[in-house]
Amino acid sequence: MNKILVPTDFSEQAENALKIAAMLARKYDAEIYLLHMMEIPMQHIDPGAVQSDIPEALFFMKLAHKKFEDLIASDYLEGVTVHETVKADITFNEIKDTCKEFEIDLIVMGSHGASGIKEMFIGSNAEKVVRSSDVPVMVIKNHHSSFIIRDFVFASDFKNDNRETYKQAIKFAELFNAKIHLLLVNTANNFITTYDARRRISDFISGQSFEKYTINVHNDTSVEQGILNFSKEIDADLIGISTHGRQGIAHFFNSSISEDLVNHANRPVITFKI
Repeated sequence: MNKILVPTDFSEQAENALKIAAMLARKYDAEIYLLHMMEIPMQHIDPGAVQSDIPEALFFMKLAHKKFEDLIASDYLEGVTVHETVKADITFNEIKDTCKEFEIDLIVMGSHGASGIKEMFIGSNAEKVVRSSDVPVMVIKNHHSSFIIRDFVFASDFKNDNRETYKQAIKFAELFNAKIHLLLVNTANNFITTYDARRRISDFISGQSFEKYTINVHNDTSVEQGILNFSKEIDADLIGISTHGRQGIAHFFNSSISEDLVNHANRPVITFKI
């Protein structure tokens, strides 16, 4: 892990994520790319009239730069290389493009979460990033005075399309020297026996040399609730899950479990794109 992208709106939640990124950067000698996306009025007007709005655009840019200066001067960033990046665009493909531009290995971002009608029609910013990102996204909601990952839940249906994401999860577990708790959640609508579930998980991980793992089958009312309840039961430090990154009408009618977890889980969540 060499380069970490941290999107920021200068909120408390974004700073919580930046503090985690700083701990990771210091531990693994990585660099942080601090990204602020802002909506400048000039982007919505006729290009022929742009000149009249340049002073306003410069004002917003200078304001963002001042906030960056104050943030980068924070004690917790001392000794960490931080690159300031401002994009005059609030589309979430901009984050995807930034990852490609700077060869980002990990996104760490804060989340306010979303619920109810807001979640259905808008969703949290973190959810949108999870949906569009090709690199792993770690979502942080709360303040952490330290960030030590000992118990890492990897929830899956353990079908073949998740094998590559499990390999990514293993890399993170090895990075943190953590134990992976492989979790299959059984629900009434999609029930398999414990024997079949354990055999499916064993077949799924066959051929992998990683040995610090447990196999777990948890029964619950929904997959999301099962992941949350199991993670609470073992006091997990991190929840990992794969995402298909559905967009548009497919997302509206079939919201992915990973995006729901990003909205509702209080503990850190990391997502891996299938």
